[in-house]
Amino acid sequence: MADAVFLNDANFDQYRDLIYAESGITFTPTNRSILESRLKERLREKKVDSVTNYLDTIRRDKEELKGFLDSVTTNLTRFFRNQAQFDALEKHVIPELMNIKRIPSTIRFWSAGCSTGEEPYTIAMLMSEVLPSAWNYEILASDLSLKCLMTAKEGFYAESRIVGIPDNYLAKYFDKVDGGYKIQPRIHSKIRFDYHNLKNDSQQRNFDVVFCRNVIIYFDEVAQNGVINRFWDSMASKSFLFIGHSESLFGMKTQFEFVKTEWATLYRKNI
Repeated sequence: MADAVFLNDANFDQYRDLIYAESGITFTPTNRSILESRLKERLREKKVDSVTNYLDTIRRDKEELKGFLDSVTTNLTRFFRNQAQFDALEKHVIPELMNIKRIPSTIRFWSAGCSTGEEPYTIAMLMSEVLPSAWNYEILASDLSLKCLMTAKEGFYAESRIVGIPDNYLAKYFDKVDGGYKIQPRIHSKIRFDYHNLKNDSQQRNFDVVFCRNVIIYFDEVAQNGVINRFWDSMASKSFLFIGHSESLFGMKTQFEFVKTEWATLYRKNI
């Protein structure tokens, strides 16, 4: 399996182009080693003897292609990641939405690139705390990784994974089980988990808040513009977009307005 652990330039170009065409994720010479490492693991798992043979496989087998894309995505997350953004959600966005809607209704969230579920569960716990009882919320959580979605849907987290959850939230919204903690059904029921490739239109509409953090950083300029504009189409009037704190829409052809709050920056669809 000599060529299974090493990509020559031609192989790298072929894999890079396929990944980009299917997902919008960009691999550059700088992160080539990540692709090689993930590919090596995939070949070992599937008992395939060469990168050339495996490339032929994923070109004709859509299910295996999904598994491969799953294996090369980066899924780093944690509960209450970037607390300042959740402060902005609680203290700026939710009051704004309640003022816009005026009468009690449902606030719709989309956690795009939800990974193993920490982000949508964080949103759900926070909404359960701050929304008046007459108001409701629902969350769509999507990801390209089926493996991550299965973990998210199960709602079980080892003790090492609950770092960042306030003690009162942990006691109120999780049940202690062998080996860790499991999210309670009343929180789990607020979230619908679904596979989605951000390269495509979700066909979903009227979201009030979209979270897509630390995802578009893996896309090139063309793919980023496509993703952001599809978010625009999916969002309701007077809605809000959160992206990663190191990401920006600066220079993109987008209609989103930049919003700077006391706690964090975000974007608004102000029509």
